[in-house]
Amino acid sequence: MTAQSPPAYRSKSWAAWLALLGGAVGLHRIYLHGAGDKLAWAHVPLTALGLLGVERMATFGQDDRLAWALIPVLGLMLSQAALLAILYALTPDERWDARRNPGRPGPGTRWAPVLAAIAALMVGGIVLIGTLAFSIQKFFEWQLTTAAPGGAQNSQTLKP
Repeated sequence: MTAQSPPAYRSKSWAAWLALLGGAVGLHRIYLHGAGDKLAWAHVPLTALGLLGVERMATFGQDDRLAWALIPVLGLMLSQAALLAILYALTPDERWDARRNPGRPGPGTRWAPVLAAIAALMVGGIVLIGTLAFSIQKFFEWQLTTAAPGGAQNSQTLKP
């Protein structure tokens, strides 16, 4: 019988940076829970749908309504990744080690998670505000086109 080796140490700094840089495709979950984590793999199709929306808008222009629906999905995936990076980075070391590395005290994390939290706050804030602005703008554009007689997009056609 072979002795089981203890699970690998999970660094809070690595988890925070992986969440920020690759969280939209689930890299942080693969690091923390292994490659068999189904939720990690659920990130990939959602991010791919958002990237499809970006590609469609580049190809067909701003009038592509499918791109209107898909681009916010990418923004939300990037925002949730930044939020998790902040959550991981700001978790106290003792709580992190008790949950992720039970029975093993870890080394002090120093500045790496703090810098990850700062970067995630900047990137996540920009992405979230941009996603909200894009979504609200496209919603009101859609409202204008459906309210106009005949679905006219130009207010000049509404003149008597």
